[in-house]
Amino acid sequence: VQLQASGGGLVQAGGSLRLSCAASGTIFSIKDVSWYRQAPGKEREVVAAINSDGSTDYVDSVKGRFTISRDSAKNTAYLEMNSLKPDDTAVYYCYVAVYHVYTNYIRGVAHDYWGQGTQVTVSS
Repeated sequence: VQLQASGGGLVQAGGSLRLSCAASGTIFSIKDVSWYRQAPGKEREVVAAINSDGSTDYVDSVKGRFTISRDSAKNTAYLEMNSLKPDDTAVYYCYVAVYHVYTNYIRGVAHDYWGQGTQVTVSS
């Protein structure tokens, strides 16, 4: 499975960006998707997550500003980021749990993959 993350860039504070994470390869279905970020000198942290049933969770610092979503038909996940702040500057990574085939789905056997990261820079 390959994950292609895109949508990062340079934006002024208060602006918006939409990140995408497209999965390709042998995929029966996607179980869970998370977006992480890592700022220089800091540990990687989870920003948002969405489960197979569509339930979502966010780190407190982005609640009300970021929205995670998924398009199961396209095997793609998104992170809509609004009201961006300089503290949001980081490399953003998608993390996906995949059922490769139907039998894995039935057995609950998922495999995890990381995207390559996309840089988000928010200027003040």
